[in-house]
Amino acid sequence: MNLPPEINADDILNVEVIEPRLSKSDFSVARRLAVQVLYEVDSTQHAPAVVMAQRLEGESIANNILQYFHTLVNGVLQHCKQLDTLIQRFAVEWPLEQVAIIDRNILRLATYELIFQNHVPVGVVIDEALLLSDLFGSEATPRFVNGVLGALARNLDEISAILYTVDETESEEE
Repeated sequence: MNLPPEINADDILNVEVIEPRLSKSDFSVARRLAVQVLYEVDSTQHAPAVVMAQRLEGESIANNILQYFHTLVNGVLQHCKQLDTLIQRFAVEWPLEQVAIIDRNILRLATYELIFQNHVPVGVVIDEALLLSDLFGSEATPRFVNGVLGALARNLDEISAILYTVDETESEEE
């Protein structure tokens, strides 16, 4: 029987630590914070304002990051029904309530940026969502998120009609 050779700690020169790739841009920080808040709100039903305040406690964050963070969280929460309708339309094999909570909120955040934050390029939105998927999701999350967002991005011109239908339905319910 062959035994593996003994490893002497002094013989190890370098140890490679593999960490998720994190973007350092201001907007990336805002997205990372926003998805954490959205995840907690979605999974616990805690009040969004309380969760946001707790998440920011002790953080030293520049004003532009703070403003975009608030825009993202409030925007996703305000347009959640519309976002869910769009996501469901392009992820038909997966009922939204069966999608992992973190995946659902990464998709909501990215879909919000695609639809309501027109100044952010589509490629940037998808890349940032994939970074969040790598950081917070399972091994399959990046592929799933990329597929849904890719389908959304290819159909952006159709989306305004879908949103109009959702708005009309909400008006009739009130």
